[in-house]
Parts: sequence; structure tokens; C-alpha cells
Amino acid sequence: MTLIEKQRQMGEEEIIKELCSANGLSYEKICQDGTGISSLEVFFSGYPRMVGLSFFPRLSKLIIMGQSVTQIQGLEHCSVLKELWVAECQLKEISGLQNCLQLQQLYLYDNHISEIANLEPLVNLEVLWLNSNCITKTKGLETLQNLKELNLADNAIEKIGHTLDPNSNLQILNLSGNQISSFKELTHLASLGQLRELGLQEPQSEPNPVCLLCNYATHLLYHLPQLQRLDTHHVCSKQVKDAAESTVLKKMMYYSMRVRMVQRQLAEAKSRLLEQRARRLQRPRDRIHMLTCSLKMLELELSELQASGRMGRCRDGAASPLTEGSGDPGDNNAVADPDQEQRLLAKADALRERLQRWSQRMEQAEVQYKRELKLATDRKEMMEHFLVLELETVGNIRLEEGTASDTWFTSCYDLLLSRFCVWDYTKYGISGIKIKSIIRIHNRALRLRFENKLHSLLASKDPHFFSLNYKRGLDYLFYVPDPEHTSDKNEILHILENGFEPADHYKTVGREKAVPLSNSLSGAERLRINSIQMKMVKNGQDLHSDPLPYKHGQLILSKVFLGRSMALKEGLPVDPSHYPKAHSVRSNNQNQQNIYKTAPKGEMQCSLKGPSCCDCLQRQTQWFVFDHELVLPEYLIHFEYLIQDGSQRPLPNDGDLDPASDTALASCDLAQDGEVLAMEPIVKPRPKLLSLDEKTLLNVARANVLSQITVLNLHGNRLSKLKEISRLTALRHLTISFNELTQLDDISHLPSLESVDASFNHISSLEGVRGLPRLRLLNLAWNQLSRAREDTNILRKHAPALLQLDLRHNPWSKCDSVRMLVLGRLRSLTHLDGVLITEEEAAAAVQVAMGSRVNQACLVANSRTDVERPRSLSLLSGAQLLTHLKPSPFDSHADLPPGWISKITALNLDGQGLTRLANLDKLVNLRWASFNGNELSRVEGLENCSLLEELSLDNNCLSKLEGVSQLHRLSRLSVSGNQLTSLDGSILGQLPCLHFLSAENNLIGSLHGIQRARLLFELYLGNNIISTTRDIYNLKALTNLIILDLYGNPLLEKLENYRIYLVFHLPSLKALDGIAVEVSECDNAKDTFGGRLTTDMVAEKLGHSSYKDITELTMQACSIRLVDLAPPDLFLNLQSINLEHNNLTSFSGLLFLPKVKALCLDHNHIESILPRQKMTMQMSNRQMLYHKVSSSGYGQQCSNKANRDWDPGDSAEPLMSSLEVLHLSHNGITNLANLQLFRLTNLKALFLQGNDISQVDGLEGLHTLRELFLDQNRIRILTENSFASLVSLLELHLSENRLRELTHLHPLPQLRRLFLGMNKLEDLAELEKLDILPSLIELSVAGNPMARRSLHRPVVVLRLSRLQVLDGLLVTLEERTRAELLNAEAQGSAADMTLPTLLPYISRASVRCMATGSLLGQDVLLETPHSHTCKKQKPGRGSHSEAAIQALRGGGTLLPNTHKILLTYPEEENRFQSQSGGSKPPHM
Repeated sequence: MTLIEKQRQMGEEEIIKELCSANGLSYEKICQDGTGISSLEVFFSGYPRMVGLSFFPRLSKLIIMGQSVTQIQGLEHCSVLKELWVAECQLKEISGLQNCLQLQQLYLYDNHISEIANLEPLVNLEVLWLNSNCITKTKGLETLQNLKELNLADNAIEKIGHTLDPNSNLQILNLSGNQISSFKELTHLASLGQLRELGLQEPQSEPNPVCLLCNYATHLLYHLPQLQRLDTHHVCSKQVKDAAESTVLKKMMYYSMRVRMVQRQLAEAKSRLLEQRARRLQRPRDRIHMLTCSLKMLELELSELQASGRMGRCRDGAASPLTEGSGDPGDNNAVADPDQEQRLLAKADALRERLQRWSQRMEQAEVQYKRELKLATDRKEMMEHFLVLELETVGNIRLEEGTASDTWFTSCYDLLLSRFCVWDYTKYGISGIKIKSIIRIHNRALRLRFENKLHSLLASKDPHFFSLNYKRGLDYLFYVPDPEHTSDKNEILHILENGFEPADHYKTVGREKAVPLSNSLSGAERLRINSIQMKMVKNGQDLHSDPLPYKHGQLILSKVFLGRSMALKEGLPVDPSHYPKAHSVRSNNQNQQNIYKTAPKGEMQCSLKGPSCCDCLQRQTQWFVFDHELVLPEYLIHFEYLIQDGSQRPLPNDGDLDPASDTALASCDLAQDGEVLAMEPIVKPRPKLLSLDEKTLLNVARANVLSQITVLNLHGNRLSKLKEISRLTALRHLTISFNELTQLDDISHLPSLESVDASFNHISSLEGVRGLPRLRLLNLAWNQLSRAREDTNILRKHAPALLQLDLRHNPWSKCDSVRMLVLGRLRSLTHLDGVLITEEEAAAAVQVAMGSRVNQACLVANSRTDVERPRSLSLLSGAQLLTHLKPSPFDSHADLPPGWISKITALNLDGQGLTRLANLDKLVNLRWASFNGNELSRVEGLENCSLLEELSLDNNCLSKLEGVSQLHRLSRLSVSGNQLTSLDGSILGQLPCLHFLSAENNLIGSLHGIQRARLLFELYLGNNIISTTRDIYNLKALTNLIILDLYGNPLLEKLENYRIYLVFHLPSLKALDGIAVEVSECDNAKDTFGGRLTTDMVAEKLGHSSYKDITELTMQACSIRLVDLAPPDLFLNLQSINLEHNNLTSFSGLLFLPKVKALCLDHNHIESILPRQKMTMQMSNRQMLYHKVSSSGYGQQCSNKANRDWDPGDSAEPLMSSLEVLHLSHNGITNLANLQLFRLTNLKALFLQGNDISQVDGLEGLHTLRELFLDQNRIRILTENSFASLVSLLELHLSENRLRELTHLHPLPQLRRLFLGMNKLEDLAELEKLDILPSLIELSVAGNPMARRSLHRPVVVLRLSRLQVLDGLLVTLEERTRAELLNAEAQGSAADMTLPTLLPYISRASVRCMATGSLLGQDVLLETPHSHTCKKQKPGRGSHSEAAIQALRGGGTLLPNTHKILLTYPEEENRFQSQSGGSKPPHM
């Protein structure tokens, strides 16, 4: 034993003695007693190494605290150890535990461990504490599947990833005091289904940066609904969980809506690009059409010349036999020309060259279209990524697109222009720059990191930072990724989310060990442009042929703290170790300086002039920042270089050029076309054939019998049918190009036919083509074919020998997949569209065709068996999300377990080319399914999938929703991009759980049936053909609807104030057409449409829209304040309208209804028939509102604008000529003149009771008025003009007013009934004034002071000799005689008085019984339901008089059944008749 070993042994003995002493054991008896010890503890000091543990083989618990232990050792014999504490020591790694297989608790906190390692054998471990170490990654825990508690607090962990996914039994996790800054990292914890307690910012530790972000708790509670404790707070309350769930779901709906807006913007951009493409292609198409027609005509002429040996029809005077009409092959009269064939061939070659040139022009236009479409698609994908990123980070990363009105946008715009110099781009032919968009980056996590880093530098003890103003070290610099040195294709997106990578990353990809930045655009763009040029050279492309590869660019503008900066030392690489005290290194761009020196002095200017033009003498600098945390990305800028004029020839049709005005580019080509067409020989036009018969066929084919014709050329005619062609049984070659054919069914059953040229026709389908067994060549280019699958099926069945097929220039519905579809079905083809088919291409097409059926392999590869939908902030459907996140649980190379298909819960068969759904009957547990982008025409095969919750069928060929009615649990249905024409309510009514429906880009013209889906939250119907406002009322039943999208429907253009109209009728909406509904919009909607009576409202009330069948309209108590029944011709038969108890102030909206006879507007606020005249003075709020509304009761929507703005002072034109009965009681009317009633010239009955009228005027024009009701007003006196024009008035009601005298009644010669009850008439002499009314037969003055004791009756009876009824009682002959006797006695001459012949005595009782009968041949007018409204009996009013008033008011009689009847005059035709329980006004 060496001396060192002896010393070591002596040292270990001392340590063991200390161990024994600390645990009360005897060192001498350790060998005997050690085997019975199960627990040891050593605290604070005296145990520097783990030795002597072999004496305790049954040790189950070991605690070592506060020691200087640097390594775990000596546990080889502690095989039953279950709990181990080595805390607050000096451990640097985890080791020595390989024999502790029963270990359940391991506490290694407060050490110097930097990596979790060597824990794989500890499969029974349940508790692991590694807090307060130096750990940066959570790897190494994969085998600890029984782990229940993990403490990793106070380390340096930034990312979690999926490293904890295997620890599915984890219940307690503490990650406080780390550097986790992304919500995405917390999302990974959702896989820990047993997690109950989570700590990220517990009091004893510093919070993670992510805890300082908004919505931190909401995010966690949504992804971890099973949590009971979060950061020491109890979160097990159901209310808290529901609030988080609701918040996240609303945000997901909101961002789903915004993503749809982005997709819609792409669709609009694509539509614009297609229009531009069509304009670019128009001239090439026309020229190709013309040149091809000429070429085929030459070929026809050449073939005839070669066949007959004669010359065709040319302008040299010779004519072909066909032109002269002989048709005889033996005719040899034509003069032969040996050079004619050569001239024809030369001209044909020239035409082919011109066709090739125009074909190149078409290809260039297609390339331009695809390039621009790719830019639009890339932008759409980027915006989608931004929105998803914003959703996943719960708004802590937000991208804001700026506009010219934003201050920051202008500043950023000016900055970029100031750092652009045209001389940097002279060699590229670039003369300027156009900024297309600027997006502001709001990343809270990166900003907090930047500010914290900056504050830590400023708080350091370095005196340099105390003396230097730190703002001088801030600058804005550009960054553009280098395509040659990047490991991430989406580097810019990664930077926006996570910031710049550390300096070491740039070193690993071949760049300097720092973040490379530049203060000039050219310096930032240099590497990108050079890379693109090198790639073009490598591919053999001309550098000056196409500037577009680098025409469009994007860069990041970052806020940078340069700190202490040093100049780059020549020959010394950029590395922090070479510049130890520097935060950044700068390098001047010498090449740019040389450009400045060599450029002419007069040309040192930027192409962009103005106050913000670049300073070309500015020194451009390249910066290298060592600390990536000092670089904060703030703006993303998209720009486009402008091509220098004259520097190079631009691309044909570059940009949005109009072909009609693009003469400069095409004039040369057009001139060359003209030269070629003018070449000799010039073929004379042939007569056009309109139909075929036997003679014509023989003549064209130059044959004697039809059975001899093998070649037939019918090019360039006007044939729409080929009826006689079926008789040509020997026909082998057929040319029918440039005709007007729409089908090819006439060429069926030609057994010898080998080639057909049917190009340049109007063929839309191959339906009817049959029996072409030998057909090898078929040219269908330049037609109208659109259904590739159906047409190729026909060819596969009826043309099995087909080798060459040309389908170019047809409007296919899905042109991108046509080639693979055709190759997969027509496997005999060797050439398609003039291109040779390779073996690889054919094999790939066959593989695609085989995958277009639902088979076992398809199900295995695209299915999942998860029971729950992942709680992920993703906008993908359930099936798409599951197949995206996890691999298939089935092994396609192994035997599948029994019943495997019934375990499938998710199925994603997007883009498989499916034509029908089959083999799905066993998917009884299917919950999420997606069949987007297929060729499905029916929904079938899902009858057994009763548990299905989500179904996506976008971009198929569906025309009906049949097949989903049995999916009673379906909550989300997407059928966008199909051919639906309606939404079947009978099917939607069987989906009680449906809350999401997307049917965009269909052909839906009506929303009838949608009201059956009452639980809908989200409804997307954009880009359909919905055009009527009536459809909006179908949505009113959807009381839960919060998101509606109708963008792209004709309704938006047709309906004025469309947006607020929908907001008004659908008050539950929170978002409309992708835009949130603001409170101000709701208020505006209420102001504009609140109380508006429209045709749609009528249709909703009546349940139909047959307006011409409506004769009576009743809309009582509907809060109507405006009438807008336009156009009035819709209500041609409407005669009676009842709008009582509403808020109308005028009824000008009713003025143009042609046949209205009765109008009831009781209990409104009528101020005038017409709206008030527009005043220049200050208007009230209500008047301002009326003037804002263009189609309201104050502005009837009519074709004639003059009819909407009536001015009472302009004319007195009569209105509503058919109106006979008008009810305006209880409207608060104070001035009759303002009503303009004089314009209702045909009015016969007018009810104005219960108003505040004090003076009777404004009735001058009512010459036909027969009844006037003015009861319950404030009339004090009758003026001379009160009844001046009422010559036809028969009945006048003035009860319950304030009349004291009766004057100016003389203009009423035909007045028969007058009611003056409850006024203030005191003097009986006033009644004597009524003798000027010669026709008066009924009078009522009950309730006046003069009538309190009925002393007025004799006077009235005596004075008014024709009076028949007074105060409701008949005036009998007895009463009249008695009155005369009394009068005679009063005069003292009763004895001498001569009395008329007396009738027998008639009792008063019997007279009363006659009240309802006829009196002297005249009808008795009884009370109308609108004549009076009973008031509460006033104190002091006698019961007798009150009863008389109630019975006699208005001359009415109360019948026993409480019905009130209005008996009309014999000559009257139209009056109201109302029974109890009936509505007003009645049928006319």
C-alpha cells in the first residue's frame, strides 16, 4: 500500500467516523450495526466525500446537506435505497446511481449540475428535485414514466419542447426562475394529462419572462384544464375554467374569421391577376387563332395539290375544281405550276415561326401570372402565419400593417428611402424603389428581453456607460437573410417570433460570429442579389433577361444598441474573443465608396427626390453585433425595385399592361404577321359549309362513293353538326377544326377512324362519343372542356387505343391536376399536349390514381385514434390537427390488430382525388373527418358514423347536403367551394348540435332553411349569389349567431347601408364580414333602421312576400317610426292599413300606395302628412336623423327624387286620391293647418279626437268630407274659415271641447248630426244659432251647463223644427206639441192658439224602444269604435248625465253584446265596421 493510499484510507476513516457521529453510531461497531441501519443524515460539514456507505446495505434513506461533495459515489451496495438527498453541495453531474434501481425520491437541488443525465435506470423514480442548478435543457427524463413530481426551478431553461411528453404521470411541476419566454413552450405541457400543480412564478423564485406577458393564466388554464394549483393559487373553480375556455374559444373564432379574410384577399388578388392574364393573352390568342386558321387552310390546299397534281385557288387567276363546282376528280383543265408546292411550303413554315413567336408570348404571360400569383400566395401564407402566431401567443406577438396615416409608417418609409442610393444599383438596371407594405412587429417577450439587457448594461459599473448617453448608441439597421448561409427557409418568420439567433449560430452556418446588419439597403441586399445571380449563372440563364427574381424583396428593420463599437481590423475575423470589450464591430463598405469616387459629379443623385431623398455621400457601414439580445426586430418591410428606363428591354407584358394599348411591344410582331400573311400564294376563301349531305361529302372528299372516303378535311366551315359522317365507315383521318361544334357524338361508331382534329371549336363535353376502337390521335385544343374526369372516363372506355391527346387551352375547373388525372386514367397515352410522357411521370400518375380510392392502406396512413381533440390554439380542423401533430398509430408493414378500424376517431383524406366515399361503414367511432380537395359529388357512406362531430368537405363537387342528416352530433360542417344552390332546412333541422357552418364559394341564392340551425355561432356564406334582403330575415331566428360573413354576395352592392342593416336585424352579431361590430355601429343601426316599416318587415310579419295579394295590413304597437314600402307598385291591392300605437311623425311613406282607402294612425306622433320643410336653421336631433336616412318615412324611396322631398309651400297637388277614411286620434296634434289635410281631396271621414287642437282650420280642400270627429280637444271658438269648404259635411263631432258659443256654422248646409256634449255652453241663445242648419236632424249638448236640468229641450225642440234626436232621445210629436204649448202659455195666448192635428199619445218608454229603428225614414248613426275614448268620471258629474253621455256620445247606441256598429248613409260606400276583438281598420 502506497503512502497516498494510506493517507486516503486514513482520511476516509475520519469521514466515516464523522458520519457515524452525526447519526449516533459507534464507529467500532459499524460492521455489526450497519446492516440494520435504514436512514442516515449528514448536515452542513464533515462529509466531503460519499464514503463508508457500503457498511449500510439496507439503507433506504440518505440525506447529505451542505457538504462539499462533488460526486455521487459509494452507492454500489445500497440497492434498496429509496430516498436520496445530495443538496446544497458541489455536484457538477449526475452519476453513480446505476445500482439504485428502487430509488423513488431524488433531491439534488442547489448544486452545479448543467445536464440531466444518467437517470435512465431509475424507472421507479417518483420525485426529482433539480432546482437551483445550471440546467439549460430538459432532456434525459424519457425513461422516468413513473415520475410524479419534478422541480426544475431556478435554472436556465429556455425551451421545453416535447421532452416531458413521456412523463405522462407527472402531477407536480415547478419551472419557476427559468428563462421560458414563449407561450408555445407552455403549450407542450398539454400532453401531461395528470398535471395538477404547476409553478412558473412562485414567490421564492424569479418569474419566467412568459409570466409577465398578457393572458398568461388564461393560456395555461385553457391548455391545462385539469390544473388545480397555479403559482400557489387555487384554480380548481369551474367558473375560472369556463371563463378561460370561453375567452380562448372567442379568440379562435375571431382569428379564424381573420384568416378567412386573408384567404379572401388572395382570392381577390387571384381574380385580378386572372383579369390581367386574360388581357395579356388576348392578343396572342387572337393572333394564334388567325395564324392557325391560315396555316390549316394552307395545309388543306397543299394536300389537295399533292393529291391531284394541280394548283389550288390562288390570286393568279387559276381556280380549283371545287371553286368552279365541278367536283370531278378527272377534271384536268387547271394549269399546273411546279413552283406552287414550294411556295406553299415556305409560307407554311413562315406561319409556324409566327405561331411559335406568339406561343412564346403566351408562355411569358403565363410565367408572369404564375410569378405574381406566387407573390400573392406567399404574402397570404405569411399573413396566415402572422395571425396564427398572434393567436398562439395570445396576442403577445402582434403584427400591425401600417398605412400612410400612421406616424410610424411615415417615419419608417422615409428612413428606407433615405438609405437607398440609385448608384448602388446601376449595374442591375434599377432606378428606384417602391415600398409595398410595412408591418410593425409587437413582440412583448423580445422587447422585455431587449429592455432588460439594456438596463443591465446601463446598471453595470463600467464608467463608460455612465458617461455616455446611451441613446447615442441606438440605431435602426437592416437585416436581409443570406440564401446561401441559412438553415431555415423561413428565417424571417423565425426572427419575428424568437428574435435573432446567438452569434454562435451565424458562425455554424458559415457567416461571421455576430448578428450581421447594415445601415444601407444595398449593403443588406448584396448577398441576396449575388446569390440569385449565381444561381442564374449556374442554371445557364442570362443575367439581363429577367430582373424579376430579385425585383421583390423584404427586410427586417431592427432597433439596435451598438454600445461600445470598434472598427473591423483587417485580417482579423469577427469574433467576440478578438474584440473583448466591444459590443459591436463596424466595417465601411469600400466598394460603395469607390462608386462614389468614380461617378460623375453631375450624376451623384438619387432617383427619388424630395425632402427624404438619400444622401449619396453617406458612408455606408456593415455592423456586427455580438449579443443578439441587443437587436430588437421592429418592422418588416416589403419592397419592389423599379426598372431603369432604357437600361434593358423589359419583359413583354411586364406588369399590368393593357394589351389594347401595348402597341409598342407588339407593333413589330403585328407587322411581321402581316408580311407573312401577304406572302404568295394567297389562298382564296372558300364558301362556308353550314350542313353536310351526301353530295357535299363527295364533293369535299373528291370521291365517287362514301365508302371510298378515308380522309376528310372540313376545316374552316360553320358546321355545328356532322349528321352524315357516320356513313363514312372507311374514314381514317378527320379534320373538323375551326367550326362551331359543341359535341362529338356524330363521329361515334367509326371503326376505322384513327385521327381527329377537332381543335378551335366550342366542344364542352365528350358525352355521346362511342365506338372508336382504332382512334390514336385526338386534338381537342382550344375548346370549352371543363370536366376532365368525366371526359377522360369516356375516352378510356370508348377509345382504348388512344396514343396522342391534345387538351391545351381548355377552361378546366382544376387545371393544375388535369395532366396527372388524364395520365392516370388513359394509360395507353404516349403524348399529352404535345409532350412525350416519361415512365416516371406515368408511374406517378398511376400511383395518384390508385390513391384516389378509400382502401386499407389509405385508412392506415391517414387515420388517428386519439380520444380527445388536442387543446391547441390551431385553426386546423380536428382531423387535420391530429394527423399533423402525431404519426399514424398503425404499422402498414405489420399485421393490423382485430377491430383496428373501429378504433379510428380521426380521418384526413384531403387531396386524395376521391370520387366517392366508400368502405367507411365500420368507422363507428369516427369523430373528426376531412375530405377537402377531392372530386366528391355526393355525401355518402357516413351513415354509421353517428359520433361524427366535425366534417369538412371543401372544394369538391357537391350540389346537395344529402347524407349528413343522420349525423346528429355534428357540430362543425364545412362545405365551401362546392356547387350548392341552397341550404336544405330539413337536413339542417336534424343537426341539433351544429354551431359552425361554412358554405363559401357556392351558388347559394337563398337563405331559406338556415333558420332551422338555431344553435349556429358562426356562419360563413361569402361569394355566393344571395341578393335579397328577405334572406336576412331567415337569419333572425339564429339568436346565438355572433360571426356572419356574406362578403362577395350581390346583396352587399344592392342593399344601401348593408352593414348597419344587418347589425340592426341581427343584434347578437360580434363580427360581420371579417370586421368586428363596433358599439357606434350598433347605435347608428338603431338610429337608422329602428322602427322602419319595410317590405321585408311586412313579409316577416305575414309569412310571405306576395305583396300584391295583401288587401289589409295591421302593424299595431311595432315601434314603427318610418315607413318605407317601396316600390309602391308591390302593394297594388292594399286598401286598409292600421298602424296605431306606433311612433310615426308623418305618413309620407304611405303617400304613393295607389289604392289605400282606410288609414288608421291613432296613437302616434303625427305632425304633418308630409315631412317638415328643410330649414337652414339649426335642426333638432330627430330632424337631423331623418335627413340622414335616405329611404324613410321622411324620404320615400322612389325613382323620382322630387317625391321624396315634399315642400308644402311649393304646390298644393292632391295626395292619396283613393283615401276615404283617416284616423288621427291621440297624436298630440296642436295645429290642423300644419297637417296639410286639405290635400286629401277625396277624404270622407276624418277622426281627430283626443288631440290638442285649439282652432279648427286647414280643412279648406275637403269638399267631399262627410264626417268630422274633433272630440276631446281644446277648441274654444269656431272661426269663419273653420268649415268654409265643408259643403258636404253630414256629421260633426265637437264633444268634450271648450266651446262657449256656436258661430260660423252657416257653411254647413247639409249637416245632419251635430255633437256638442261636454263643452261650456251656458246660454240657450247659442242653440238658437243652429237654425241656420236646415238639414240638422240630430243634436247632442248633454254635459253642457245649459243642459244640467234638461230645461233646454223645449227650447231646442221648438227652435229646430226638423230635429229628430236630441241628446240621444227621440223628439216625439208629443214633446214638440208640449213645447209649443209651453211656449204659447209663456206668451199668454194659449187660448187663442191654433194647434196642429194631434197624434195619439205615445209614451216616452215606447219612444225609447225605437232608438235602434228607423226614424222618419232616416237611418240612425250609432257610435263608432273610434269616435270617443271614455275618460274617468269627474267628481260632481251626475250618473244620469254620464250614462247619457256614454250612450249618446257621437250619436251611438250601445248594444247588449257590447258591439258598436256604424250604420252608413244610403249613398255612402266605404266606412269602418269594427267588432269586439277585431283589428282596425277593417276590410274595405
